[in-house]
Amino acid sequence: MTGFNGKIAVLIGTAGTALVLSGCSLVGGNSGKSEEPSALKVMYYDERSFYSQLGMLYSALHPEVDITVVTNQRNNADPKADMNALFDKFIEEEQTDVIMLSPEQLTKYAADGKLLDLDTMTENEDFNKESLIPGLLDYMKELGEGKLYGLSPNFYSQVIFYNKDMFNKYGVPLPEDRMSWEKVFELAQRFPTDGAKDKRVYGLSFGYNSELYQLGSMLGSTENLSMFNASTKQVTINTPAWKKVFGTAIKGLKSGSLYTDDPNGGTGSTSYEDYLLRDPFISGKLAMKIEGAYLMGQIKEAQTAVKDKAVKNWDMVTMPVDPQNPDSSTSMSFGQIFAVNAKSVNAEAAKEFIRYITSEEYARVTSKVQDGSFPVRTKYLDDKDNHNMKAFYSLKPVQSSLYKDYDKLPQNFFMQFMGIAQEELKGAFDGKKSIDEALAAAQTKGQQALIQAEAADKNKPAEGADKAAGTAGALTSTSG
Repeated sequence: MTGFNGKIAVLIGTAGTALVLSGCSLVGGNSGKSEEPSALKVMYYDERSFYSQLGMLYSALHPEVDITVVTNQRNNADPKADMNALFDKFIEEEQTDVIMLSPEQLTKYAADGKLLDLDTMTENEDFNKESLIPGLLDYMKELGEGKLYGLSPNFYSQVIFYNKDMFNKYGVPLPEDRMSWEKVFELAQRFPTDGAKDKRVYGLSFGYNSELYQLGSMLGSTENLSMFNASTKQVTINTPAWKKVFGTAIKGLKSGSLYTDDPNGGTGSTSYEDYLLRDPFISGKLAMKIEGAYLMGQIKEAQTAVKDKAVKNWDMVTMPVDPQNPDSSTSMSFGQIFAVNAKSVNAEAAKEFIRYITSEEYARVTSKVQDGSFPVRTKYLDDKDNHNMKAFYSLKPVQSSLYKDYDKLPQNFFMQFMGIAQEELKGAFDGKKSIDEALAAAQTKGQQALIQAEAADKNKPAEGADKAAGTAGALTSTSG
């Protein structure tokens, strides 16, 4: 998914900053490491970002390890190239010890026997797995079909930010953890909907998710619904569960309580104060906003830069949940999952690298920098103003079924299906057809598109691996 995909920010700007933040005490948990010189090939976006984010701290503690960073980026991508095949070829040729994988790639490589089991490493007492965010090991084991093959040093998550003063002013009960989407919409619709757009208040914001298909997909992901079955090659959007989800989404969109960000709203010359106040939550006009951790930093900046105009009394609750599975969430993601190549000749050094970047001492240092992600150790997830930080991690991460195994379908099918579903659902939103009719048409047309895409793939002439490799694009993806 995208180089940095808009999600990977610099954890530590320079080595000097990292050492200062660590309190010049980068010790602990390393008494068992070998002092023998060793080499380590690590897969990452590029060498500079590797050392600024991960390598500088590790190298300070492990000067005996000679690290080679192998970039996973290539220029002049061929959109028709088989990216899975290219990635396999890349790993085979480079023979990196530490591989960076997406969740889907981790599952595939684990099933193919290409990764080393990390269970023993996490069972060591000094790893202290009890301080990891709830459900992390279970999630990673789910990807590995019961065994632990990968770990991530950080995670991304969203929460519902809410303005306490607005709820109190309009007599609306405060939000709670583990609400359903129906409850969230019900709260949002209790706020006034009159007045000019730039003057009025709003109940809820999703960012740019103002289109029915996008919003319905977001709600459906929470309930672990899927639009197709990759194994049986069947489109499965015409179900009672999806009908309920899109009905809820239509009601929310038509209620007038939702605020939608204007993608062109950032144009023009404005001051930094104006930029901060353009966010209706920061300026006190929005009751609830679904957003990630970076909003906390913007709120704090606004409270300094435009103190009298910025939201003051706010807190957070968890993302909405499926009432049938209230302790789990599909809104948490892991941008970088690291695993050890089964063919590694430096397996112990590779494991020690992963152990360190997921350790408490690494979390202690990197937690000092707010970049939109969090370390996977709960000990360092706090807030001096006593906001509900547990909202970010108290729900256990689970894989979304929404696009599960999409890589097993023809490459062009997904975009075709999305266009079909958007068009049909727009007809339902505009009142030109019922939701039942829209979903039935989307399923029928989507199935036809899938059959055609499958046939086109079977008739496609095989391309030489060398030619494809020469035009390869990014060879891996990260989630978010």
